[in-house]
Amino acid sequence: MIFFRKRSSNPLIRTDFHSHLIPGIDDGAKDMAHSLELIKELYALGYRKLITTPHIKSGQFDNTAAIIRQGLDELRGEFVKNGIDIHIEAAAEYYYDKTFLQAIREDNLLHINRHVLFEFSYMTPPIDLEETIYELKVREYIPVLAHPERYLYFHSKLDRYEYLKLLGIRFQINLNSLVGYYSKPVEHVAKYLSQKGYVDFVGSDTHHAKHIDSLQKVLKSSELDMLLKNNKILNDTLIEGLK
Repeated sequence: MIFFRKRSSNPLIRTDFHSHLIPGIDDGAKDMAHSLELIKELYALGYRKLITTPHIKSGQFDNTAAIIRQGLDELRGEFVKNGIDIHIEAAAEYYYDKTFLQAIREDNLLHINRHVLFEFSYMTPPIDLEETIYELKVREYIPVLAHPERYLYFHSKLDRYEYLKLLGIRFQINLNSLVGYYSKPVEHVAKYLSQKGYVDFVGSDTHHAKHIDSLQKVLKSSELDMLLKNNKILNDTLIEGLK
């Protein structure tokens, strides 16, 4: 097995849920070499299981289940060639649009143990959300909202987060949000969600090396300690029983 640099001092985050590691299909890893470099760095930070989630966004990232699965198979093949001992699965990060709703109704979703990761527009709040969540739940999917702390239109209406939780939406926050990587307002809301006990999953949202550099700081931080104290983090439950 390949040996990497010293691991993170925090052993509690071993499964990552949300990253962009399949090469060349979205705004994450550019090619196979870049992908393997990022994965080796995640291993060095203590991760042993990865759930990578390429974007599916109509008109920008027109990925399909077949494209993502082929990319996953190629990546696993490179693990074998390079002696990388890490478990990887793939789902998707769906953009909240009509294409997403159509995929739900056709029951044609990439998921991880029925958990479906999706994101909102950064500019405008979602419409018909209750209908979409109903469509997911009636098919026994579990809706997971990617990085809820990053939607600025919720920042002045913090009660909306409680409403989203009441709808049955689980929250996945980006670890780098806890140390101000995206902005101070995002950091503030990430800590608010942590304090409220609203966080179900955490993710690296790794696209490039700068995300890795920031994660080194997060994984040794008191902010992460508080998050783990206040919330029941379910990352490790996502791929139990999966090969």
